[in-house]
Amino acid sequence: MSDHIIEMVELTKKYGTFTAVDHLSLNIRKGEIFGLLGPNGAGKSTSILMMLGLTEPSSGNVFVCGINSTINPIEVKQRVGYLPEDVGFYDERTGLENLMYTARLNGIDDKTAKEKALQLMKQVGLPDVENKKTGKYSRGMRQRLGLADVLIKDPEVIILDEPTSGIDPKGVHEFLEMIALLSKAEGLTVLFSSHNLHQVQQVCDRVGLFVNGKLLAQGDIHSLSRQLFSGSPWVTEVKITAGSAGKASQVAEPAGIEWLGSVLKPVEGIEKITRTHDNYIIECSRDVSATIARKIIESGAELDYLNRKEYGLDDIYYRYFEGGKQS
Repeated sequence: MSDHIIEMVELTKKYGTFTAVDHLSLNIRKGEIFGLLGPNGAGKSTSILMMLGLTEPSSGNVFVCGINSTINPIEVKQRVGYLPEDVGFYDERTGLENLMYTARLNGIDDKTAKEKALQLMKQVGLPDVENKKTGKYSRGMRQRLGLADVLIKDPEVIILDEPTSGIDPKGVHEFLEMIALLSKAEGLTVLFSSHNLHQVQQVCDRVGLFVNGKLLAQGDIHSLSRQLFSGSPWVTEVKITAGSAGKASQVAEPAGIEWLGSVLKPVEGIEKITRTHDNYIIECSRDVSATIARKIIESGAELDYLNRKEYGLDDIYYRYFEGGKQS
């Protein structure tokens, strides 16, 4: 039995001659937080609408919880909670009344609905405003209530479409913490669609990079780094000066790269060594910085400086969205 709770196969959506989503194939595993990352207009929201059965694909298929979203959209909606960028509530009703209304629509009796609504409002950080009209809620409070609203029917999947837009930094941090805790505690599958790479990196297990309707790459940060940076996702920068072995001339001259190469030859995983000003840049397929440091010191040279870096989502984002690599 497949552990994929969302499956998209060659999913395509066209509006006339414009292709909003272009042959999207993607699997999301049960219990993971998957980040769909891309700039505004990339096709993320259109993909979500097809997952929910709110718009039909031009071609391809999408299955959520094993159900074809196009053929059986009602069944999908019963199992999925959806939080859009702008949450709609009845402003003249209280937070509790809004949640109970959603619960009734999902066939939950009033007694159970009230108990669950109060428990959820506490869980999302709104324990003292259940009787306050939602028209008086702040943007962050509405998003928290929106999260409670999608959870009240005990969904198997929650889909968040730019859920932190307009929330202050402290509110964003708290909201993302809630998502991570809920996913872990409840075993929920979360699809988090955003253009904010820092938020995606903070909470997501895996990421899909979405540009111009196409999924360009997917995986965790380490695997994406390996895909994008020629198998050398780790970089170690070092500065070396002469030590007791008197390596000054070898290290200072351009031939120092050859000397360093011979020193580090036994170290597996080193792909390339280059020089910039007084430092050496060592590109690696894995983290071998500790071994690099040891070999340099054993050679008799002095290690003045070492900085270890793994390409992160910032670098990946730049490579695709700003650096122009969209092949």
